[in-house]
Amino acid sequence: MNQPDDTITLFCSVGPGEYRLVEQSGFRAFPPRSGQPMFYPVLTEAFALKIAHEWIIPDLKVAYVTRFKVRRAFLSRYPVDNAGGKDLDEYWIPAADLPEFNKNIVGLIEVIRQFHAAG
Repeated sequence: MNQPDDTITLFCSVGPGEYRLVEQSGFRAFPPRSGQPMFYPVLTEAFALKIAHEWIIPDLKVAYVTRFKVRRAFLSRYPVDNAGGKDLDEYWIPAADLPEFNKNIVGLIEVIRQFHAAG
């Protein structure tokens, strides 16, 4: 049985299309991102909210912030990268590794916030 220190809690903001695919997986997997060589889960809810508000909502008008746990042993092969500011830490998971990443999600992907553009 996994102990709390066996996993790391991560966050990911997604638009409506990606959300539907996560939902279709039974909230167990993230889909490949077309044209993106990396998957970027982040370490804080605040960073996920920033992504939702600054990039997803202006472009797609709807954003979902998800929270999920990943096995620490799996993540240990990837360094934490900083996206250029305090508390802007993320993992860069190569797209080719996404299926294995998904297998290392413990439990379900939770939607913790949902936003719709005004107007």
